Amino acid sequence: MSASTVRALLADATAVLAHADAGARFTKPALASPASKRGRNELRPCEDSAEARREAELLLQHALRADRAWLFAHADDEVAAVLAGQFRCYVSRRATGEPLAYITGRREFFSLDLVVTPDVLIPRAETELLVEAALEKVPRDTQVRIADLGTGSGAIALALAHERPQARVLAVDASAATLALAHENARRLGLANVEFIESDWFAALAGRKFDVVVSNPPYIARGDAHLEQGDLRFEPALALSSGADGLDAIRTIARDARVHLAPGGWLLFEHGYDQGAAVRDILAAHGYAHAATLRDLEGRDRVSRASRASRDGARAMLDQVGQ
Repeated sequence: MSASTVRALLADATAVLAHADAGARFTKPALASPASKRGRNELRPCEDSAEARREAELLLQHALRADRAWLFAHADDEVAAVLAGQFRCYVSRRATGEPLAYITGRREFFSLDLVVTPDVLIPRAETELLVEAALEKVPRDTQVRIADLGTGSGAIALALAHERPQARVLAVDASAATLALAHENARRLGLANVEFIESDWFAALAGRKFDVVVSNPPYIARGDAHLEQGDLRFEPALALSSGADGLDAIRTIARDARVHLAPGGWLLFEHGYDQGAAVRDILAAHGYAHAATLRDLEGRDRVSRASRASRDGARAMLDQVGQ
């Protein structure tokens, strides 16, 4: 059998990935620290050949611009030397820990096919909990105003825009390059109900009001050892870490969101598995009501939400404090 048939290439790549250094390819420990930023690993070590085979197939699909069914149907076909070489390059990059999403340039989120680059954080499945929680606060066929702060690839903003086509969604990011990518993803997906603005959180949003504000901000503590391990080595540091305890960005957003939330509006964050209580304290300190933390599928604190009290609610809270 030629070493450049589809079957042979997959077999060789599976062996390479199955024996790749787990420390290099392991992304984030699921339990050890807030560096489990997106809960489940974006890239797990290939502890068995099935996972290695899955990754090999994805990389070969990318190299050949073919789907999985084609690989099976053409298992004994010869692969052109140039394409085989490109595939082996992808496998080598993956074996050193580079995230699959950066190698292929694509990532699915909330059933949307997104383009991703090393300029943006890789969207994780666990962040879909933040989208689901926000959707609960956005009735269908209602013209609500939503802001997504630190939009990155646009994953959250575009998922909300797709699920609530009557909503007006503002995608905000401090990086022009990141914002351009999010805009391109919206164009590719045909989502016209999204606006994009370059801003450091709320800095450029003077006078604007929203019914829902969502954010997946950086929340890993500065100096956390896991920032130098696995896929975190490849992701933009500004999207990962925020201050000594990881909560600086959340403090800023919670402080400033009150000016931009309509009465009764909701603020929702993603955060680390051990930060739920601290985030609720921050929200309470800024006068938010109904603060609560939601857990992900693995039972870890993942999203906190709270509302800006309506005028009547705020008055009742003040009356209660005065008693």
